Amino acid sequence: MTAWASTGLKGLDEILCDLKKGDNVVWQVDSVEDYGQFVAPYIKKALEDNRNIIYMRFAKHDPLIEDHPEITVYNLDAKGGFESFSTQVHEIISKEGKEAYYLFDCLSDLLNAWATDLMVGNFFLITCPYLFELDTIAYFAILRHHHSFQTVARIRETTQLLLDVYDFDGNFYVHPLKVWKRYSHTMFLPHLQKGEEFTPLMSSIDASKLLSNISQKSSNGSSRVLDYWDRLFTKAEELKRSGEGSKETHNLIKELCRIMIGREKRIFELAQETFSLDDLINIKSRLIGSGFIGGKAAGMLVAQKKLTQDKNFDWNKYSEPHDSFYIGSDVFYSYIVENGWWKLLMKQKTKEGYFELADELKKNMLCGKFPDQIRERFQEIVEYFGQSPIIIRSSSLLEDSFGNAFAGKYESIFLANQGDPDHRYEQFEDTVRKVYASTLSEDALTYRLQRGLDQQDEQMALLVQRVSGSYKKNYFLPDLAGVAVSYNTFVWKSHLDPEAGMMRLVLGLGTRAVDRMDDDYPQTIALDDPLLRPHSEYDDVVRFSQHYVDLLDISENKLRTIDLHELLGTGAEIHLDLVATRDYKTARRIKEQGGKAKELWVLTFKKLLSETDFVKAIQTMLKTLESYYKYPVDTEFTANFDSKGNLKINLVQCRPLETKGLRANIEIPDNIAKERVLFESPGYTMGGSIAQSLKKIIYVNPAAYVALPITEKYDIARTVGKLNKTIKDKQEEPTILLGPGRWGTTTPSLGVPVSFSEINNVTVLAEIAYEGGNLMPELSFGTHFFQDLVESDIFYVALFPQKEKVVFNKKRLLEMQNLLTDILPEADKYKDVINVYQIDEEKLEIMCEILSRKVICFFS
Repeated sequence: MTAWASTGLKGLDEILCDLKKGDNVVWQVDSVEDYGQFVAPYIKKALEDNRNIIYMRFAKHDPLIEDHPEITVYNLDAKGGFESFSTQVHEIISKEGKEAYYLFDCLSDLLNAWATDLMVGNFFLITCPYLFELDTIAYFAILRHHHSFQTVARIRETTQLLLDVYDFDGNFYVHPLKVWKRYSHTMFLPHLQKGEEFTPLMSSIDASKLLSNISQKSSNGSSRVLDYWDRLFTKAEELKRSGEGSKETHNLIKELCRIMIGREKRIFELAQETFSLDDLINIKSRLIGSGFIGGKAAGMLVAQKKLTQDKNFDWNKYSEPHDSFYIGSDVFYSYIVENGWWKLLMKQKTKEGYFELADELKKNMLCGKFPDQIRERFQEIVEYFGQSPIIIRSSSLLEDSFGNAFAGKYESIFLANQGDPDHRYEQFEDTVRKVYASTLSEDALTYRLQRGLDQQDEQMALLVQRVSGSYKKNYFLPDLAGVAVSYNTFVWKSHLDPEAGMMRLVLGLGTRAVDRMDDDYPQTIALDDPLLRPHSEYDDVVRFSQHYVDLLDISENKLRTIDLHELLGTGAEIHLDLVATRDYKTARRIKEQGGKAKELWVLTFKKLLSETDFVKAIQTMLKTLESYYKYPVDTEFTANFDSKGNLKINLVQCRPLETKGLRANIEIPDNIAKERVLFESPGYTMGGSIAQSLKKIIYVNPAAYVALPITEKYDIARTVGKLNKTIKDKQEEPTILLGPGRWGTTTPSLGVPVSFSEINNVTVLAEIAYEGGNLMPELSFGTHFFQDLVESDIFYVALFPQKEKVVFNKKRLLEMQNLLTDILPEADKYKDVINVYQIDEEKLEIMCEILSRKVICFFS
């Protein structure tokens, strides 16, 4: 009976009891040429049998076979990353279908692209079973002594056949190590090849002579224990001891940056210029697993190193040291592969499954298991930090890069880190899962889709940091935290210089600085006039100040938000003389109303900003980094007073800041008729200069919105989201969205509680102050929300109709025909709240000239 499949070598078929449907055959060889000796007869026989032959070509070595019209060759690029490469292979296998014959280049060559054995093993682990399902035959090869014991073991466990090939004394020997579900009494002996015949070595003399010589041939018997990744760092240690400065050292720094820092070209170049061999060895010593440390970690480390190198700025005087750990990006995919979710991920990556299957995969990721060796390393981190509070932060491959900040798209989670070791470990592992699962949130998926990143590798590395701060009674918090940017596109007075930069400052954890706060006002500070406030016209310092503090409650083991005066009431040591001003006005009013007299404070940071060198230090830090990046920068920091009262700054994040060009040549027409003006304002914009025609208006009527019950306010947000989805092309249908208070708030009484993905297709976003409902725009440049606006090319304006020189022609809007029910018939009940207008006959334009700080929207 003729076998269905053959190696093309009659004697080898007899040893292996023939190839069977679904067989994956792995050849372990000393050279690619040795692999080629067995490829040629396999392909020749397959051609004779008219098989569908597929050649997966990805390696640098010479092609294994010559071009042939009956052989389909797929040229693949492994340097695009593990996911994109594996996805391409998966799609090809799906396309070619059942009973195909496959030839893969030598898998060891993938180390040139991925650096780590772990990912080579992962690739085989997901590819081999799929080929088996489709009854294919597939040839693979790995080079002996190029892979760790663990990787070879994973391949052995997964494949159907594993064959050792030896080239010794001019002869080839084949030694089957695994032949699945087949057995003969000589099958697992070494066999000498003579033409198509294979003779088992029956004599102990012959077998020991062969195998002992093979063992001696590999003079470093332990080298197989180390994979390519570890061998690179062993070499780095050796070069470090011999002294840096050689060309070999330079090349090794470049290679280590390539495999550990990231693929983003400019960040990679910055790292290569900045890091020494010692720096990279130190990073590796604190890395769990292998792979990239991710964009957030890379940005932080590059920035901190550059600041210490600058001769004109004594950064060491201000800097707080860090002792962070990094969880390598390879751990993320290994988590998916080991838990058997790869096929689900492949389905989720399709156009049909992109959003539909994300929730299922996200739920899975919240309850998976980590490999034992990774759990052991997690335990090391937990033991290292003890009961000190920590934060586990996302640091994905694409995050914090030029053009793609991913601001707020992935989770970063604080842990108070209290309890016994088992409880702290359990919390740590659960938190890692939550951050991994956040890659599948709707906002993150939408963000990647909009930027054409949905098919790119987006492995999630993690940055594990000690929370910067100190214990204050039962609480743990930093003295200060904030966001600082080197270019202030949100200048609100004509004398302010955008080049001077801006800071958003809070007392306590920085969460209140990076997120838009509901009914709270972290301080927005122009670094060239630090005491000037955006809301200074209201003469209400108390209202427009920070009232709540985010901190870690040690006794309750969780993140909490508490009232400022509740914190002060505990007797916590706060440097009130520098960060606060006595609130005599409120205290007097309380006393007059019969209340108990008490000491009240308002956070103004007045003395900190005017009588210390804090502003100068932040501004110098920003300009140093901007000069180095050759690009505006966006940073996050904490600051703490040491025992001597000196302020120490901990730079926890640095990334490129997306800004719009000044385009100062915009000419706004003079003498626009008053009745043609929809709105006009002297400032309070963000997005640089603009001259844009608009085709559609979506307007949420403030008075009607305020009158709604809370549940219907959420309905309004969802309806706005549906209208946003009807905007298929921002270029063809530029749209302005106007509404009361704060877009994106979580509190409906303060504005419309949309997510960013529900407004991401508009061209202009306007927030309207409505005092009748106490709805006020929050001028929160520097937050994740505003970073999203800049990256999505959405122009922002805040309108304060009660202010001098501000015009808002609501009457003109309400005279137009409302098309809401034409677009969304189901939204009929909200036709008095949401108005949708199409601009056809007239032309609606918005113009802003950034140097004069004037914005006007008018019918022309």
